[in-house]
Amino acid sequence: MECPYCEHQETKVTDSRDTGVYTIRRRRECLHCNRRFTTYEYIEMTPVYVIKKDGRREKFDRTKIKNGISKALEKRPVSHEKIEELLDAIEEKIRRSGCEEIETSAIGEYVMDLLKQVDQVAYIRFASVYRSFTDVSSFEREVKSLIEQSTGEIKQ
Repeated sequence: MECPYCEHQETKVTDSRDTGVYTIRRRRECLHCNRRFTTYEYIEMTPVYVIKKDGRREKFDRTKIKNGISKALEKRPVSHEKIEELLDAIEEKIRRSGCEEIETSAIGEYVMDLLKQVDQVAYIRFASVYRSFTDVSSFEREVKSLIEQSTGEIKQ
C-alpha cells in the first residue's frame, strides 16, 4: 500500500476492524515517514443493476443513496455513523435479496422504512421528493399517516 503523504511503498497495518457487513477498516502507518492513514477494504460482489423509472439500467451506486439520505437529514441531529449504518442496512438488504436487478422503487421503500425509524422529519423530506408530492394535500396526507402511526404505537 502506497503512503498518500510520501508515496513510499511500504506500510504496516496497526489495526483492523469490521465496519460493516462488507467492509474492513485498516489503520496503517508508513514505514518511511511514520504518518498514519486509514484504508477501507470492500468485498467485491456480483454487480447489482438498478432499474430506473424510465427503464434504463445502471450499476448500483451506494453514493447516490447516501446523497439522498444526506439531503433528507440536512441540519438534523443524526450522526455520520448512523447514516453509514443506514447505508449498510440498505445495501445488505439489496445484496441478500440475491437479485441481480432491483427497481428504484424498492430501494426508495427501503430508505423510507429506515428513515421513518430514525428521523420523521427526514422521512417526510425524502418521501416528498421520492413520491413526487404534487400539492399540499399529498404532503398533508403523508404527515397525517405518520402521526397516526406514531400515536398508534404509543397507545399499544
